Amino acid sequence: MRSFLLSTFLAAFAFSLLVAAPRLALAAQHEGHDAPPAGWVPAEILHRPVPLRKGIGSVHDPVSTSSPQAQTFYDQGLAYLHSYVWIEAARSFHQALRLDPSCAMAYIGLSDAYVALQDLSGANAALVQAQALAANVSDAERSRIAIRAAQLAYLANPQNTQLYFAYRKSLNDALAAHPDDPWLWILLGFASEGTPTAHGQNGGVDSIAYYQTALSLSQDNFVAHHYLIHSYETIGRTKEALEHAQIYARLAPEIPHARHMYGHDLRRAGRTAEALAEFLKANELEAAYYRSENIPAQLDWHHAHNLSLLAMCQQSLGKMAAAEQSYKAAFALPAYVDLSEYNHREWPSFLLNRNRPQEALDAANTMIEKSAHPLGRFAGHALAGRALLALDRLADAKAEFALAEHETEQLPIAALNVLPDAVTLRGEILLRSDKQAQGRALLQQVEKQIRAQPGPDAWNGALFDLECIAQSARNANDWELADFTAQQMLLQDPSYAGSHYAAALAAEHRADSATAVREFAAAAKLWSAADPTLPELAQARKSAPVAVPN
Repeated sequence: MRSFLLSTFLAAFAFSLLVAAPRLALAAQHEGHDAPPAGWVPAEILHRPVPLRKGIGSVHDPVSTSSPQAQTFYDQGLAYLHSYVWIEAARSFHQALRLDPSCAMAYIGLSDAYVALQDLSGANAALVQAQALAANVSDAERSRIAIRAAQLAYLANPQNTQLYFAYRKSLNDALAAHPDDPWLWILLGFASEGTPTAHGQNGGVDSIAYYQTALSLSQDNFVAHHYLIHSYETIGRTKEALEHAQIYARLAPEIPHARHMYGHDLRRAGRTAEALAEFLKANELEAAYYRSENIPAQLDWHHAHNLSLLAMCQQSLGKMAAAEQSYKAAFALPAYVDLSEYNHREWPSFLLNRNRPQEALDAANTMIEKSAHPLGRFAGHALAGRALLALDRLADAKAEFALAEHETEQLPIAALNVLPDAVTLRGEILLRSDKQAQGRALLQQVEKQIRAQPGPDAWNGALFDLECIAQSARNANDWELADFTAQQMLLQDPSYAGSHYAAALAAEHRADSATAVREFAAAAKLWSAADPTLPELAQARKSAPVAVPN
């Protein structure tokens, strides 16, 4: 029974068995080819003519076409595709097909873009078009068409391991015939992620070798650099990720995701002010694009994602007013898939972090009301319960926990990575229910597990989740847990002022004045660019007046 697993805490930590999907994923006609509608983006937008653009990264993949211009637009589509700019990728491939309706590889590119836009019927229709043209293309292109067919077959039935092996075999066969093709090595990197929707976000040790091989065959290939960033992030190699992120941003300076990725790793390296500048630049590039192309911001999946990381960066620096605006803007955007609904949790979580439980409760209830998927409702109930605990409404918090448990019964096993939301609520309920030792042990396990999650998004989120647990521990007068959590925060990010502030409060409570003054001073220094009205900054300066003058 799923609720039993939750209650006993074991199922919550099946993280290592999961493959996340950060792609945020779960009819018109024009000259030369049919155009199926795609996901949440209107077909009219995907078929708009598009100009050639600079600064998006230069790639070249020679394909069979009678039109040099079609080749150029195909290459542009490929560049956008490998920077997750799905709308512009589709527009570019359509433009190539307007110039040469027989360009089979443009249909293969469209198929990939449609999968990202949650339009599987469109993806399959594009594949059929490519297959109809296969007799007139090169052997290498026929291999790519076969690879795409095997991948979509696997996508249609991802539980069938034989389909996965068939997908891998199609890649191995193609590489045996064309070992110097960098794009095949990149596709092999995708396949190593073990999911049919892989597009380089969840690579690891295996994929690194494949992307490095692609880079050795195609110098200055920004695509390989991009996927090496994700792979190194997954295994916690920040230095290497940062090196490739800097190159990616240099090679594709007009791509918001390139600046966003650089911000990822600057933040992880403790260079938070520089990271903030990159997230802001990504936001500016997006805003300019929406204006110039008349495309609603809510249609671009990346916009909410960048706002989220921008807000976390602002929060890290103590710029709470700016962070509030960024979180609110992301929360207001529509969610087209269940993961997007779940990510709306960041706004009520921020409100809890800022000791605004009634507002957090209102935001959590909005999540519950608007969520079309159990994943979003689950997060809403868990956060509503935590807000109710902060409002001293223990019975109501227990009721929300039961509702969160109920939602887990509708979640697939692959969604178990979100269960710490409810387990955290359960631990906090125990802290308030004369079962403090049991709650403390549960929350200590939660902390260790959330800290173990790979990737910069999880790393940033874990930091603020830890901070909320520290606050709950102090409110419950469990200073043993408060001290433990502060130490976890310092391990997670010693460059965050809040980590030192939490450590200072714990030291102050145990009458360790020397440590308290040192940690308050460190917090005040790291919050030097914070909002002047930040209460924690005022307390830190007051508690370490000699070390940190006003």
